[in-house]
Amino acid sequence: MKIARYRYKNAECYGILGAHEALCLPTLAKQLGSTLPERIEDFIAENMTENFETLLNQASPSTLQLCYTPLNEVKMLAPLTFPPKILCLGWNYIDHASETKITPPDEPVVFMKPHTTIIGPGEAIVKRNFVKELDYEGELAIVIGRKAKDVPESEALSYVFGYTILNDVSAREFQFKDKQWTRGKGFDTFAPTGPCIITKNQLPDTSNLYIKTWVNNELRQNGTTKDMIFNVSQIIYHLSRVMTLEPCDIIATGTPSGVGMAMKPQTWLKNGDVVRIEIENIGLLENTIIEK
Repeated sequence: MKIARYRYKNAECYGILGAHEALCLPTLAKQLGSTLPERIEDFIAENMTENFETLLNQASPSTLQLCYTPLNEVKMLAPLTFPPKILCLGWNYIDHASETKITPPDEPVVFMKPHTTIIGPGEAIVKRNFVKELDYEGELAIVIGRKAKDVPESEALSYVFGYTILNDVSAREFQFKDKQWTRGKGFDTFAPTGPCIITKNQLPDTSNLYIKTWVNNELRQNGTTKDMIFNVSQIIYHLSRVMTLEPCDIIATGTPSGVGMAMKPQTWLKNGDVVRIEIENIGLLENTIIEK
C-alpha cells in the first residue's frame, strides 16, 4: 500500500494512493463512525496500520467512493515535513565509492540534514546564485515506524514503517570545503521526498530495486540496491547503536553511481534543469531547479 500526503481544495489530507485517485483515510474513518489521526506523523507513530485495514474491510463501495479524490485534482506533498531526524549515508554503493575513488567504508558514513531541506514532488529545488557545483543523488529512504535502540539485524525490519524516495541534493563546493557535510547538504529545499511511502508489507524485500535518475530526460543514474554496502537491516543496526531512532525518522540509504560530480567533465545542475528519480515499486519524484 502506498500512503501519500496531499492538498485538495486548500485542505491537507493523507491517504492511500491508487493509480488514478487518492482515498483520504481520516475522512473514511469519519464516514464509518471512527477516528484516525489528522496528521500522517501521528498515524505512523501510533501504529494505526491495523486500524485502517479494519476500516477498509468494513467500508462498502459507496462509502469508499465518497472518500476518493481524482489524482489530477490534488497537489502531492512531501509525505513527512517534520521528521525527528533526517539521517543520510555516504558512499553506501560500491559503484559510487568507486567512481569517487573512495575505499568502501567498513562502517556507515552518516550525516544529517535539517527538516527545512524537505520539499515535495513538483516543488522547486532552490539553487542559490553563489552555489556553482549543485548535484543530485537519487536514494531509497527508510521511514522508521517505532522507537528503536540497540536493534539486532535480525529484528531491524520490524522497526520499519515503509520506504520513500529522497534526492540528497548537494552543493559540492561547500560539502568538500568542510570536514563534515552539514552545510553542503543542508540548504533549504535540498531533500525532495515522495511521492509516497510504500509500507513495508507491500515492499518486504528491498535487496534488488532499480534506482534511476534523469536530468532533462538524460538518464544519469541506473543502479540497483543490490550494490548497497550496508543493507536496510545493517543500517538500522548500526544507527540504533549510536542514537535512538524514532517514529517518522527518515534514513536515506546512499546513492548509486552516475552523479554529476563524477562525470567527465563534471556536470552541475543549473537553472531550469528537471531532475526525475524513479525507484522500483515506489514511484517517481520530479523537481525543477530554480536559481535565486
